[in-house]
Formats: sequence, C-alpha cells, structure tokens
Amino acid sequence: MKSIYVGNLDYKTGEQELRQVFEAYGQVENVNMIRDQFSGQPRGFAFVEMANDEEAQKAIAAVNGTQIGSRNVTVNEARPKTPRGPGGGKGDRGGFGGRGGNSGGRGSRGDRRGGGGNRW
Repeated sequence: MKSIYVGNLDYKTGEQELRQVFEAYGQVENVNMIRDQFSGQPRGFAFVEMANDEEAQKAIAAVNGTQIGSRNVTVNEARPKTPRGPGGGKGDRGGFGGRGGNSGGRGSRGDRRGGGGNRW
C-alpha cells in the first residue's frame, strides 16, 4: 500500500470527492482528511492510501497541480511521520514555552507584586 500526501485542499473538499479523484487512477484503500483536534474543521490536507505503488505514482503525476474544489493541490509521496520530543518539536524549550521557571519576570505564583524572580 502506498500513502500519498494531498495538500492545499479547499476546506469544503470532502473525503468522498477526494476518493473519486484518485479512483480514476487505481484502487483507493483509504482517505484520511486531517482535521483540527479541537474544532473538527479540516486543516487543508489529507492522506490517500492506494493499493499499489504503480497506481499511486500514476495518481501523483496526474493530480499534482490540478484543481480540486477551488484550489490547485500539491500531491506527492507521503513521508514517514518523524517522532517529536516533549514540547511538540518547538526547539529545545522542553514543553514549557521557554519561560525558564521562576528566574525573573513576575516572580513565583504567590507573589503578584512583579519583578525580581523568587523572593526569599
């Protein structure tokens, strides 16, 4: 099975419409529209899994740059997902937003007078 990335999708494009576009080039095993985890709204890209590599390559060559809905889509071979460390891969902040603990700024949570970091 070959996975294909489809980007720059119109937010109104549905899984069934995308499936129909790719079925013209071979057997579609699965269509996965990526959605925002909180709102459920489409994020503008999807993954299409085709039955074999030859059909997938034909579909990539034929559909890349064509218009689906109101947008020209980008279609290419999907790359494997890369593992992310803590903090969602935002550099080396360790998931804490780069604030550096209690060393400066407004001080500890209990001290709202501002300035100076920890007050001992």
